[in-house]
Amino acid sequence: MTAPLTLAIAGLGTVGAATGALVRNQHEMLELRAGRPVVLRAVSARNRGKPRGFHMDGVEWFDDPVRMARDAKRHVVTANKALLAHRGNQLARKAEGAGLVLAYEAAVAGGIPIIKALREGLAANNLTRVYGILNGTCNYILTTMRESGREFGDVLAEAQRLGYAEADPSFDVDGVDAAHKLSILAAVAFGVAIDFSALKVEGIRHVSAADIAYADQLGYRIKLLGIAHMTEAGLEQRVQPCMVPVGSPIAHVDGVFNAVVAEGSSVGMSFYQGRGAGPGPTASAVVADIVDIARGHRVATFNVPATALEKAHTAPSERHRGAYYIRLMVVDRPGVIADVAAALRDEQVSLESMLQRGRDPDTAVTVVLTTHETEEGALQRALLRISALDTVLEPPRVIRIIEAL
Repeated sequence: MTAPLTLAIAGLGTVGAATGALVRNQHEMLELRAGRPVVLRAVSARNRGKPRGFHMDGVEWFDDPVRMARDAKRHVVTANKALLAHRGNQLARKAEGAGLVLAYEAAVAGGIPIIKALREGLAANNLTRVYGILNGTCNYILTTMRESGREFGDVLAEAQRLGYAEADPSFDVDGVDAAHKLSILAAVAFGVAIDFSALKVEGIRHVSAADIAYADQLGYRIKLLGIAHMTEAGLEQRVQPCMVPVGSPIAHVDGVFNAVVAEGSSVGMSFYQGRGAGPGPTASAVVADIVDIARGHRVATFNVPATALEKAHTAPSERHRGAYYIRLMVVDRPGVIADVAAALRDEQVSLESMLQRGRDPDTAVTVVLTTHETEEGALQRALLRISALDTVLEPPRVIRIIEAL
């Protein structure tokens, strides 16, 4: 019989415990699919008495995970996207130099096998763009805001009560978690070194119920997207709220679900959707990597040998061209719109549409503008002028519009 693949799990939290239970409870199926037994030999966690959902017979317990891992030269499977975003290049070189596997399917989009799809299923393609909904917490919040008409803070508190958001939700709602995942996707899609510092990151705290309602009127839905795009000016990597056409597939990915779209030279658009978090989907991805290792499957960590990974040239953000939604709160008096339009005109920013709600010279009114495709740097210069007008009462709220999805 082929020698078993033995496992050690560092940490028996939600994902670790689900992984241990899957390995133990599905061992016969895994042996058939892997071609050899997959055996859990050791675990490490703080609390020995906590129920884990599987029996510990024959499993050695370590209080110190470093001691458990000290016997070096082992394959590693991780779901830690922050680790990879900041140390992935170095770890890939170490792993490949030692002839070992660093596997991380669970680090991006949970149960969606997107790393395997990009690295293997689409290996014949020159990929030009990969983007998607990469954070279920933000997608749940934006979906609930749209369905209920409630504001961000109220829905965030509900998400925390339901366990969809952490007590400190900053990594999720400020876009950091999605940015970690996007940096990994970009490395795999384009065969470049991970460069987290090159990402432009914006979260969803400033998205209001009014923005979501206006988006609906204009034929869009607001989603927090991570977008990596190889352009003539270099690699563009962004995480930010975007308005997407209501007719696009990604507009209908709601709740805690994730979705990833890849665009390739031969296959065209390829769409992947599923649960992006939770113990079951994440453990499924972890164990899929374990089965690949048991089969002897070996691929370059980030799609090309680690020694060939080079930092991509970063496209200047001010050179990005696209359409935008702008929401202004202004004093309702003659000449205000003319002043706003003049600031846009002087930077050659062309308006596509304008909505105004309310007519009362004693109160502020909302003005919503959408632009034709324009250069981001020009728009930012125009917005600085608009913000300085004494008739504009709040900083302009800006959301990118993505038409080609």
